Amino acid sequence: MKEKIFIYGTGSIANVAYYYFKNESNYEVVAFVDKKIFIKKKKKFNLPVFEYEKIKKYLPNKFYKGFVAIGYKSLNEERKKIYNQLKKNKYKLVSFVSSHSRIASNVKIGDNCLILENQIIQPYSKIGNNVTIWCGNIIGHHCKINDNCFITSNVVIAGNSTIGKSTFIGIKTAIRDGVKIGNECVLFMNSSVGSNMKNKSTSIGELSKIYDFKVKNIQYLRKKYF
Repeated sequence: MKEKIFIYGTGSIANVAYYYFKNESNYEVVAFVDKKIFIKKKKKFNLPVFEYEKIKKYLPNKFYKGFVAIGYKSLNEERKKIYNQLKKNKYKLVSFVSSHSRIASNVKIGDNCLILENQIIQPYSKIGNNVTIWCGNIIGHHCKINDNCFITSNVVIAGNSTIGKSTFIGIKTAIRDGVKIGNECVLFMNSSVGSNMKNKSTSIGELSKIYDFKVKNIQYLRKKYF
């Protein structure tokens, strides 16, 4: 018999979490939960949506476990806040770890983690609690990802690196081996980080320039190659 869980959240992240839990896990999603002010419909995917303020009445912790499906809003603070509240109210929170990944058997993973497909996570690494790791990342050996982080896609974190709490890492970011990223840092897409970052630091990678078709050099290049 599958364990019954609820998903906190009614947005796009909750949609994604529902899909994976329904199709690729041993858990049965029985309800969604959100704060009263955010509930627009009483049902989602034909399941009831309960008010968070009444969660103990409808989903007592003795019978139901949960998963907090919130993105990186307020630099992960919203997800962290609900996570801590549910833990304080004695709810056990589950993780989803895709079976379509190569994760070493001795990697330690905390609770309320969402780890999607096509990861490579090498031996002796540790993933904290309440961490989201989207698809297609490489996390090297002996890395530590601390609590409440959000890692997007195509990120490479080389071995012996540490990512501080509540940090956001954008797509196609590369982090050199042995680097320490502080707490609450933001690494925007295409960041290339080769040195330590202090708490609340920000890294911005350069974006590609976009040219109008009317630019003569662009016309020449397009004509030459296409």
